[in-house]
Amino acid sequence: MTATTAPPAATHGKATAIFVCILAALAGLMFGLDIGVIANAQQFIQKDFGINDDTIGWIVSVMMLGAALGALVAGWLSSQLGRKRTMILGAVLFVGGSVLCGLAWTPDVLIVGRLVLGVAIGLASFTAPLYLAEVAPESIRGAMISIYQLMITIGILVAALSDAALSYTQSWRWMLGVIAIPGALFLLGVAFLPESPRWLMMRNRQPEAEQVLQKLLGNRDAIAREISEIKEQLKTPQNGVQMFLQNANFRRSVGLGMLLQVMQQLTGMNVVMYYAPRIFQGMGYATEAQMWFTVIVDLVNVLATFIAIGLVDKLGRKPILYIGFVVMTIGLGVVGTMMHLGIHTHGEQFFTVGMLLVFIVGFAMSAGPLIWTLCSEIQPLKGRDFGIGCSTFTNWVANWLVGLSFLPLLNGIGQAQTFWLYAAFNAVFIVLTVWLVPETKGVTLEQIERKLMAGKPLRQIGQ
Repeated sequence: MTATTAPPAATHGKATAIFVCILAALAGLMFGLDIGVIANAQQFIQKDFGINDDTIGWIVSVMMLGAALGALVAGWLSSQLGRKRTMILGAVLFVGGSVLCGLAWTPDVLIVGRLVLGVAIGLASFTAPLYLAEVAPESIRGAMISIYQLMITIGILVAALSDAALSYTQSWRWMLGVIAIPGALFLLGVAFLPESPRWLMMRNRQPEAEQVLQKLLGNRDAIAREISEIKEQLKTPQNGVQMFLQNANFRRSVGLGMLLQVMQQLTGMNVVMYYAPRIFQGMGYATEAQMWFTVIVDLVNVLATFIAIGLVDKLGRKPILYIGFVVMTIGLGVVGTMMHLGIHTHGEQFFTVGMLLVFIVGFAMSAGPLIWTLCSEIQPLKGRDFGIGCSTFTNWVANWLVGLSFLPLLNGIGQAQTFWLYAAFNAVFIVLTVWLVPETKGVTLEQIERKLMAGKPLRQIGQ
């Protein structure tokens, strides 16, 4: 065997690890399907049930409230039941919620179904990335976690394509119910996943952990190193609540993580994801055109995510965030201005859509994936679970409030003013990034923690 040839067992182990990680990352697909499916279905739901914008706002946004509740209990469940069983529970709730939404005979039943879906997504959005981080070999860990984010955007796109096809018959029940099929396939796949070796070691089940690592790594030396590293990590117990109460520096990192998630939601991206057809209606497009332009929005979202994946470790976090917030400010500012002036010709329609797509690119290449990256990097080891749990919960609460408030804003202050408001938020976020956000490219988590605990300003805890 030459020096550059990997041992057969190691090669097989890496292939198995990639397969396992991709299967687990499909949790992101469910997340994306649930976000994407409601955007195009809501106008048909509103017409069928004869309900007002306030009720539609609840139908759209209650999923995020459920996700906040799911994220709140996901840490405890994943610790008690294990990562695998928690994902199975999420998949079961996803299938049940999808079927209930498809069968909903009243708006109230539909709201309950969306709430159940939200809890499922909250469980998955916490547990799947945690599972991926614990089972992926170090050499592919970053790529595997990025695949989870990519699956979310693909799920949104697939839902938009499905909705566009079903829009010709206005079959909103099929739009909402059909996503139970990929949910059931995910449930079947998760049943065959191995449990996280780190969780098994936490439960003093080392022989089982070694069996899992044998499949994932296929190399005795690598298995021994991984077991040793897990044991070393477990010597540092998670004690986030006590640490939060006692340590002001930890409270700073938790606060920054929560602020970053609020910033992500106030960019306005999820407003576009949830209400894209309504936005295109305001530009003067008919129903079928609204659907297909929503597909284009979601496709651009998928493709632009690759920009972040390719550049985050080359340019760094802050330069990409600067570019993203500037692009989003300009994009939404121009869209609002066009709506204020009036969109009368096809040329003006296409230009306005183009500027909305510029905004999508700005988000997908920056705040979309990088906020999650930063939130995981800035928390110290002893409080990492608590810190990430707080920021994830904040993300969903902010998501819920943004989804609930968008239609009242449109109806209250007008479309142009609503887009100008979100453009102004993005302009403020440029300043907050300069003032508070650290550059973490090429810096170890240990170095970040040392600077944080030494009391350095937040923007200086990185490079």
